[in-house]
Amino acid sequence: MSHTKSPSYRPRRGFSLLELLAIVTILGVIAALVIPRISNSSVASKARADQHNRSEINSATERWFTEKSTWPSSDLSDIAADPNYFPGGVPTNPLDGSPYTLDDTTHRVKQSGG
Repeated sequence: MSHTKSPSYRPRRGFSLLELLAIVTILGVIAALVIPRISNSSVASKARADQHNRSEINSATERWFTEKSTWPSSDLSDIAADPNYFPGGVPTNPLDGSPYTLDDTTHRVKQSGG
């Protein structure tokens, strides 16, 4: 006894256009929800790292003054040359990649753009 296939039967070979459209739509919605959260998280992380760097540099400049009775240069070149303060080098601003500098009056890290 032989089995014959009905002429309307076709084996399935892939996804229909409607199924692909549904998948693309779902992925688009997920991306629209996830990407802004990742971006905001990245900016917040960089801002926290910037605050931490500023605090570390301000502490190091105060220690420099206590040990040497003079303030480090405003471009931090002298404190950067001493491995006792920043063995890995003075950090740069994670928000824009610029070097930190000190205010000549307050001897604290200058605010960005200033």
